[in-house]
Parts: sequence; structure tokens; C-alpha cells
Amino acid sequence: MPRAVVTGGAGFLGSHLCDRLISDGYDVVVLDNLITGSTDNIVHLMGNPHFRFIKYDVTEYLFVDGKVDVIFHLASPASPIDFPTRPIQILKVNALGTHKALGLARSKSARFFLASTSEVYGDPLMHPQVEEYWGNVNPVGVRGVYDESKRFAESITMAYHRTHGVDTKIVRIFNTYGPRMRLDDGRVVPNFIGQALRNEPITVYGNGSQTRSFCYCSDLIDGFIRLANSNEAGPINIGNPTERTIMEFAQEIKRLTGSSSEIVMVPLPTADDPKQRRPDITKARTLLNWEPKVSLEDGLLKTIAYFQEAVKKAGNGSRSH
Repeated sequence: MPRAVVTGGAGFLGSHLCDRLISDGYDVVVLDNLITGSTDNIVHLMGNPHFRFIKYDVTEYLFVDGKVDVIFHLASPASPIDFPTRPIQILKVNALGTHKALGLARSKSARFFLASTSEVYGDPLMHPQVEEYWGNVNPVGVRGVYDESKRFAESITMAYHRTHGVDTKIVRIFNTYGPRMRLDDGRVVPNFIGQALRNEPITVYGNGSQTRSFCYCSDLIDGFIRLANSNEAGPINIGNPTERTIMEFAQEIKRLTGSSSEIVMVPLPTADDPKQRRPDITKARTLLNWEPKVSLEDGLLKTIAYFQEAVKKAGNGSRSH
């Protein structure tokens, strides 16, 4: 059986990737220090003979016994609430952690898959964003710890590709949502759904005219697998090109939850919050034959069902992710 290592495999996207890899016939080893991930996300895999979880900080020396065919490097806090509260950890995992994971890939002659982000484009001056766009990033802003460390991660990945011949893949992830997101994630989907389910005011930052494009997690993971199994190195954008304003999104959440919440506008959290975010997925379509399939309504209904349980657990005083 092929064997995969997934750093950050107890996180939102990492756990969904583990599910897909197991179903595709992989042995999977997860390395995660649980700083933002949770064993709740992978508890259903515990006991599976093809799954192994190791609580570990990937910024330390990285060793995995036996053969490794592919390393998926997803480890990193990724929510806006993490940027001011965990800045050093974010910088370390995307710099030192990526270095260590690349070293493991080189020693095992394994493919290396970097989960990068649309945040490398910053507050973009080009719309939609194509992979050739170099971005508009504030290196000393609060978001800079994430944006710049992901840009560094891409640079060192390409350095290992060019210098050591490591077979590398870089994906740039755009807004993704689905079950297993943290209730306190700080991003639009869990914020709005949590507020709507509790019938609290739905807080829209600014005037709600800023745009996002939302991709359901299963579509994103399918893009991961297609890129990992291709001859393309990337970077390649994976996301949903259908753009919606935040206000439209808040109204859709309110409708689907049947909430009595009112929608209120509050000041933008940071000056560097991107005003527009939409991927150009021409490369994904032409090179990987990939495009999103799950509609926003279908994806949101699945996500709302998950958060209904999460809100109940949180109300009972349980930890919920």
C-alpha cells in the first residue's frame, strides 16, 4: 500500500484529507501537536490498522520510520483569530516546519505537497487572482505572519525542487468550509452559522460589500488528490470561482438556518483584510480536469447540520471543533 504522512492531519482540512487517503487505499500517518486541531476530527479513524496518529510538533526534528511515498504538509494555524494570538507558532510551522517536512521528503524520496494559501496574494490588486500574480502583502501587519510565512514556504519548496530534485506540489487554497471547522474559528462560515443558530446578531464586517468565494471541503480535497497524482508542480489555485458579497452570504445563512438573528455591521478587524478574493481556476480546469461540484446551498446544509451538534456540545460545556 502507498504510505502518506499528513502534518496537521487532526485539523479541519487535514482530517478530511485523511478520510480520502484511507478510502483511496493509503496507509496514513498523522503528525499534529493539536494546537488548533482536535482528535475529535479523527476519532473515527482510531483503531483503523491503516491509520496512525502521533502527537508531535513538526518544527522539531522530523523522523518517520519505514517508507513514505508522499508528504502532505498542512500543519499551520490558519484562522484570522490565530494571527495575533499565535504569531510565533505560525511563523515557525510555515518556516521551520516546512523545512523539516521537506527534509523528510528528500530523505524518503517522497513527493512533497505544500498546502499554501490565497493569502499569498494579500489584498489583491488583480481580480480574479491568477497564479502568476505576485501579490500585495503587508509584511509588518498582523496578517503578515501568515501571509509571509506561507510565501516563504513556497520559496523553500521550490528551492528543494530545483536544488535537490524533490518532487514537489504547491496548492493555493481559497476560502473553504465544511464540517469539522472550529466553532471559534473566526472565519465567515463558523461565525455566521454559530451566530445564526444561537439567534445572536450576525456580525458583518464593514459594509458587507467585500467578496469571497466559498469551496466545499470535499471539492477541495479532490483537487488536492488530483494535483498530488499529477505531473504538475504548481502553484495551482484550488477554490470556487463563484463570488458573493459577505452581506449576500449572511442573508443565505440566515435563510438556511431559519434564524431570527438580525444582521448588523461592525468595523473591519484589520486594515489588511482583503476586499476581494476569487480564484482564477483555469490551470486547475485544464491541467487537473478539476472544478468544484458541490453547490453552496448543499454544502452549507451539511455544514449547518454539523454546527448544530457543535453548538449543542458547546452549550453543554464540552470542547467542540
